[in-house]
Amino acid sequence: MSTSQAGQAELAAARLMLERMGISPEDLALAPESRVGVPTFAEYVPVVAAGVTPGTLKAYGSYWNKVVHVWGARRIDEPSPSDIERLVEEVKLQVVARRNARGGRGAAESLIAALRCLYRRAAADGHIRDGDNPALKVAKPRRLPSTRRAIADTRLEEINRVAASTGDDPELDSMLLRLHTETACRRAGALALRPEDLDSDQCLIFLREKGGTVRWQPVSPTLMQHLLRHGLERGAARGAALLRYRNGGPLTYRRYDHLWVRVGERLPWVHTQQISTHWLRHTTLTWVERNFGFSVARAYAGHAEGGNVAATATYVRATLQEVCAALAQLTGEPHPLA
Repeated sequence: MSTSQAGQAELAAARLMLERMGISPEDLALAPESRVGVPTFAEYVPVVAAGVTPGTLKAYGSYWNKVVHVWGARRIDEPSPSDIERLVEEVKLQVVARRNARGGRGAAESLIAALRCLYRRAAADGHIRDGDNPALKVAKPRRLPSTRRAIADTRLEEINRVAASTGDDPELDSMLLRLHTETACRRAGALALRPEDLDSDQCLIFLREKGGTVRWQPVSPTLMQHLLRHGLERGAARGAALLRYRNGGPLTYRRYDHLWVRVGERLPWVHTQQISTHWLRHTTLTWVERNFGFSVARAYAGHAEGGNVAATATYVRATLQEVCAALAQLTGEPHPLA
């Protein structure tokens, strides 16, 4: 008997054995692999958390903790898409109801994104196959349009006036508002500034922001002078944070929170509409786009070349004042916001 004939005989014997056991070749193909040493969520989440950036950990950390609380003893390859969908619904029900709540959409989206991140790492580490990521089979909820928009000039003047005349450090708060208004930077970009990030000769600051993006952003000579003096007077050392409290401690996100609470107490519309620092980004980018075009606005925002243009479009869509102006022209009656 030749080698080929022997191989055929072994295949025939194998098929006969499978038939007697009631198993088809298709059943073998569909059967899950026996994975030895696949970690549990309680074991693997700390590994993933230790390897991500601080920004990613801030965004996903609470959701990974939730996963560990619910599935800690389960292996990471056990949950199905249906299990994830049930967990998403559970998280949506536990969301704290706020005035700007959207039915837990944000929490659902963040949980799915957190799980996708975890499973991508698991695939890279060889714990699952690339095609076995169950989070990819769960659709994220459709993101609703942001309620943020550009702030009218008169309203922005009110905000700056309150910031400059109240609080325990009005000089700091005024400089913060001017920094964000001039550069349209995010809070993280401002807090990451260091003394060596200031190019006083060319009036440029080096911003490190979302997604690891970096850029040189122009500022006015006046703002540059204030930043330089601020760092000098408050003891900002090279390699350390530039923005500091009076006692020399580095600024944190809480300063922004306290600032807007204080402004909202004196300007009820700020509290009602939940105005925040990010509204200043919308305000500046809208003005740049209207006066210098979309390409300049995109560069001003620091959005990556070749990326999704919708990111910039989010910031420069028509303002409420422009809609009111259209209504005034349509009806022939003046409108207070037009």
